[in-house]
Amino acid sequence: MYYLDMPSVEEVGNLNLLRSDASISIYLATTPISRETEQTRVTLNNLIKKAIKQLEVAGIEKRRIQQLQQQFDDLLADKGFWDYQANSLAILATPESLRTYRLANKLQSIVEVSDRFHLKPLLRAVTFSHTAYILALSENAVRLIQVSPDLPAKEVVVPNLPDNAADATNHVADKDSSGKDHKPSGQAHHAYLANYVRKINAALRPFTLHSHHPLVLAATQPLDGIFRSLTRLQVLPSSIVGNPDHLSPAELATAARPVLDAHYQSLIDDFQRLFTERTGQKRTTNDISDAARLATFGGIERLLVDIDGVVQGYIDEETGAVSFAGEGDAINYGVVDEISCRALRTGAKVMAVRKADIPGGHDLAAIARYPI
Repeated sequence: MYYLDMPSVEEVGNLNLLRSDASISIYLATTPISRETEQTRVTLNNLIKKAIKQLEVAGIEKRRIQQLQQQFDDLLADKGFWDYQANSLAILATPESLRTYRLANKLQSIVEVSDRFHLKPLLRAVTFSHTAYILALSENAVRLIQVSPDLPAKEVVVPNLPDNAADATNHVADKDSSGKDHKPSGQAHHAYLANYVRKINAALRPFTLHSHHPLVLAATQPLDGIFRSLTRLQVLPSSIVGNPDHLSPAELATAARPVLDAHYQSLIDDFQRLFTERTGQKRTTNDISDAARLATFGGIERLLVDIDGVVQGYIDEETGAVSFAGEGDAINYGVVDEISCRALRTGAKVMAVRKADIPGGHDLAAIARYPI
């Protein structure tokens, strides 16, 4: 079982505003198997030593370094914490605080030391969270299933959600000549199902109003088509095929994975198509310096960044001018990471992806709000 602490997009943007003379960002692979966490702690201890060395070279006050070391020592000794892990761990520490995020994504081990946190790996976790809702819908039953990478799929209790089509329509089945129930047919049957779907929509709307999780539909025709034609909820275009009545939440979650994977790939494909279109309008760039100026003045509409690469340097707070550095130390920081967070805070859509997904295979690809 995974145990996650997922930040929101807004939280990532706010974390970028924090400043300290000794900000340490550590990301490392972990395992949900508690008996195998010892090697993870060894790796973490080595990354901590590397970070502390950079702070010492930078001349950070010994007292503040000791405060950081004490927090790391406490974390390493916390057996209860290490018994409950996922696939990766993010640690963001200053002498005054230490934050941890357990992530489902499998991330490379990295340590960054600066006056601000390194946050691109957290953006990846937010971009492709593999968290969703599944609406399992038939005439006989309707269920909302919550899917996440950390916990078993579970049914969610939704107030006022009808039990089935008959419940939604208060339909009293007619009796045929043999005394058996029969349902409406033809146009009457379509109206019967449409009323059912409207009741479902009314129940789900307040529940999903502030949710950013995609909704996956598991239904057969004609309910699939009727639901899509009447709902204003953000339903993914592909459905889980087949009658969901006899599928457990776990089976529905397994069936939803390919749908979610296709959705995430479609987001990247849409960016690449738009990037090609906007290139002809002089509204794209792969240049870090151009992107930094755009991000500083709110000029980025969409942005793809390489999750793994780190380009060291500085970005002027007022002009957005970039000064590149040869290698990392306790003073400079990842400039692409900084561009990402500045763009995020000005309303840009930012996705952290693999380099192969970025047009041209660069460190970033930006679509501007205006010609550049």
